[in-house]
Amino acid sequence: MNKAVFLDRDGTINSDEGHYYIYKKEDFIFNPGVIEGIKRLNEAGYLVIVVTNQGGVAKGEYTEKEVELLHEYMCSELAKAGARIDKIYYCPHHDSVSKCKCRKPSPYMIEKAIEEFDIDKSISLLIGDGTRDIEAAEAAGIRGIKIPKNSDITPVIDAILN
Repeated sequence: MNKAVFLDRDGTINSDEGHYYIYKKEDFIFNPGVIEGIKRLNEAGYLVIVVTNQGGVAKGEYTEKEVELLHEYMCSELAKAGARIDKIYYCPHHDSVSKCKCRKPSPYMIEKAIEEFDIDKSISLLIGDGTRDIEAAEAAGIRGIKIPKNSDITPVIDAILN
């Protein structure tokens, strides 16, 4: 079985300061400590998996293609530093438009990854900046760590690895 750290995207991996939706690479700014933190998790043998709500797709603010292009950009920037994300799951739905089974706080995206990657829930966790993130983690049977929005992730990575 594998160990994994699940990461929320907006507000955790990248700053969402001043933007309601982040879908353009020019608006994408990594939060402090994220690139090095992901690299350290990779080196320690953790799978790094992103689970993110992208409700702007359902609302017509941007397209799934734009989400995927931004994710490609994010992964390429991480790769330049020797870091990687093993998989990105995103929910393109929004409660105001339609109901779905994948939008956090549903544990669906986490559970899908647990099954796909044979993840040991007892040694895996999620880091996120929202209550929905922590609720999704708990519903999936993993530990959730809530951090302040747009904060430095280094202290949490230090705690995981020490």
